[in-house]
Amino acid sequence: MLVAQITDTHITTPGTLLSDIIDTAAALERAVEALNRLDPLPDVTVVTGDLVDHGEPEEYAHLRAILAPLRMPVFVIPGNHDGREPMREAFTADGYLPRQGFLNYVIEAYPLRIVALDTLVSGETGGALCEERLQWADHILTGAPDKPTLVLMHHPPFVTGIGRMDQFGFDGRDAFAEIVLRHPQIERIACGHLHRTIETRFAGTVVGTAPSTSHQLVLATPERRRCTLRSSRRGTSFILGATASVSLLTRW
Repeated sequence: MLVAQITDTHITTPGTLLSDIIDTAAALERAVEALNRLDPLPDVTVVTGDLVDHGEPEEYAHLRAILAPLRMPVFVIPGNHDGREPMREAFTADGYLPRQGFLNYVIEAYPLRIVALDTLVSGETGGALCEERLQWADHILTGAPDKPTLVLMHHPPFVTGIGRMDQFGFDGRDAFAEIVLRHPQIERIACGHLHRTIETRFAGTVVGTAPSTSHQLVLATPERRRCTLRSSRRGTSFILGATASVSLLTRW
């Protein structure tokens, strides 16, 4: 099974640019075209959060129009820029999102089981898995101990070394690690949020982040101070790297 991951697409309303600089729609269109040219074609594409920039219905409609040409099923999860209810409404016809509550779900139709976790905390940059979400994850994983599993979540559950991102990181890391350790069928945890690729070991499995489809976060450890790229109206909140049509592929 071949899984394509894209993330942090940050789609805005039609005709607008992110921070007055970045054409996120054009970048995602290029990524869609690149995925459709792959041979073999991925079995699924997962989009790991920050689908749009302000969580508005018009942005989700724009996103859906851009994703429509993809030649494989698409599964999405929310990030901190998303709005849970507008996102639910935008993707409800696809049938995999719950009708209420957190946007956690499981996909059983493939050799690799997909367990999707909603780490969104409304109004916050950082993410979390509260007790309710942790219990849901543990229950779902307990139900299929022998099924190889891919876990999706927007916020990475590890310290990245990038000060600003770790300052607004993931709450519930230790409790989540205990759950992951109890479920060795987890083959990989796929995350977004960082706008760059980082991989590490976590609780007995592999966890990694994918680059954004449009703009990347230049590594800024404590030894390398963060700076800003200014637009005509305001500074951005992180260093912007080169724009590219990027995805990660996982073969199981």
